[in-house]
Amino acid sequence: MKAILKKSSAAEPFSFSFINEQGKMVLRSENYKAKDSANKGINSVKKNCTEDRRYVLKESSNGMYFFNIKSANGQVVATSAMFPSEQDRSEAINYVKRDAPGCEVEEQLGG
Repeated sequence: MKAILKKSSAAEPFSFSFINEQGKMVLRSENYKAKDSANKGINSVKKNCTEDRRYVLKESSNGMYFFNIKSANGQVVATSAMFPSEQDRSEAINYVKRDAPGCEVEEQLGG
């Protein structure tokens, strides 16, 4: 797993995603105005992802499953990809718990 810090041309240009070894997005953030804020979000995911109580399990209106990870103050710091079953979602959570805390961060900030 790897965390990717990205910059776009949006008004709030910084965001991050956690991707698996196949390059598929597992978690993504909202957009941030400052790079430092996005880095704090990455660190919050790494810190909080090992605690079951930080996960909020959800089902979308189209029957797909996903989860949010919340920080200690209750703010959502990342939202998962959509999964076709609750089992797939559970496997993704276990993967995040295992691999996210120590993953490297790669910056893709453009020129």
